[in-house]
Amino acid sequence: METADIGLIGLAVMGENLALNFEGKGYAVAVYNRRSPGREHAVDRFVEGRGRGKRLVGTHSIRELVESVRRPRRILMMIRAGEPVDEVIGQLMPYLERGDVVIDGGNSDYLDTQRRVAQAEKAGLSFVGCGVSGG
Repeated sequence: METADIGLIGLAVMGENLALNFEGKGYAVAVYNRRSPGREHAVDRFVEGRGRGKRLVGTHSIRELVESVRRPRRILMMIRAGEPVDEVIGQLMPYLERGDVVIDGGNSDYLDTQRRVAQAEKAGLSFVGCGVSGG
């Protein structure tokens, strides 16, 4: 099923625009959005709306997202800093493999980032805290 170059979690304004930017630079992008009230159909709305005709792979579960990205996987999270980042990392971990990269694009506290780097290294993964949103 591997069809995308990168996976992106979080389809709010920044996530959608980053997905379109990646795609515009020639990358196929798998997209996923956590289900929350009013956002249950965010993936389909994006892929069929602003993303229509583009190299986007709409996914509806963490597992489907991970399985759709070429190895070594690169997964970018554009979600709220704090507990949501830890929750999503916990959901990703069972599906990731040695050499995969998880990127936190939110403005996480640097102590949280240091903890996540250590956690990822123990699992043979790379973790990047790049804080591209909100600051």
